[in-house]
Amino acid sequence: MSESETKQEDLSEQDQHEQTLMDHLIELRDRLLHMVLAILIMFVALFAFSEDIFTIAAEPLLNLMPEGTSMIATGVTSPFLVPFKLVMLLSVLLTIPYLLHQMWAFIAPGLYRHEKRLATPLLVSSVILFYCGIAFAYFVIFPILFGFFIGIAPEGVAVMTDIGQYLDFIIAIFLAFGIAFEVPVATFLLIAAGVTTADKLAEKRPYIIIGAFVIGMMLTPPDVISQSLLAVPIWLLFELGLIASRLFLKDKEEENVIMQNDEFALVEENLVTHQADIPEDDHDEEGNPLTDAEMEQLFDEIEQEEEDNSRDDEDDSDEEDSEDDSDKKPS
Repeated sequence: MSESETKQEDLSEQDQHEQTLMDHLIELRDRLLHMVLAILIMFVALFAFSEDIFTIAAEPLLNLMPEGTSMIATGVTSPFLVPFKLVMLLSVLLTIPYLLHQMWAFIAPGLYRHEKRLATPLLVSSVILFYCGIAFAYFVIFPILFGFFIGIAPEGVAVMTDIGQYLDFIIAIFLAFGIAFEVPVATFLLIAAGVTTADKLAEKRPYIIIGAFVIGMMLTPPDVISQSLLAVPIWLLFELGLIASRLFLKDKEEENVIMQNDEFALVEENLVTHQADIPEDDHDEEGNPLTDAEMEQLFDEIEQEEEDNSRDDEDDSDEEDSEDDSDKKPS
């Protein structure tokens, strides 16, 4: 093959590689456009009801406010921008299933069959848990939280919350509880990936509880009630993840997997020489622990046996060579 033909083949392979990369980039662009378009369609459909949507979002606070008080807007553009922001966030929230579908359609062709079987239920459960966290915050946390804040207001102080500050507050709570409710999925993934086991996580339960309160402190407003109302569900959801992992995952042997696909798994084995000759747990046959001198004597015997075996193998090979030479000599 000439040098020019070789260069042409290299250029054709390079063009094919660039064309494949360009196809992936075009597909990624199309799916991102579909995602943005879906959010815009949902936003246009909901913006006409922006005032009603904000009223529903503020209902947990409005139902607890004293008579004669109401929410206020301290900013000039707040009456327009606050409902606009709320509708935009709600549009993203409602289109999450479609957004995940587009992301999954782009990633799925590069996954193995067993990875697809595991990822599909995890994606569905994570979306459901995120929605459950938001619903828990709206129906359970908000009445308790707002009732506490209004109840401790000093006498003569009228509770009149700014709508912009209220929206920022509920968004933070929604995100905190939505992310917190993903703890079972995260626990299940850690155990399924072989990073840890259910028993090891159960032993670290006290640290998990402390970590839950630290997360509650970081993700919620600076008050003990909201922190506790987030930390306790995180702990309970962690326990739910342990239960699910014990039910749906079998105990796996600890092994170093080098490569794995649907047909085979290449595992790096830990070789042990003469494992049957070494007493388990450094004990003899009667169950008595071996001393250091006995252990050294045992290993010396094993090394001597290995040397004898290798010497016998060499003698056997020499004999075979001599026999071959004798057979080759002319009679």
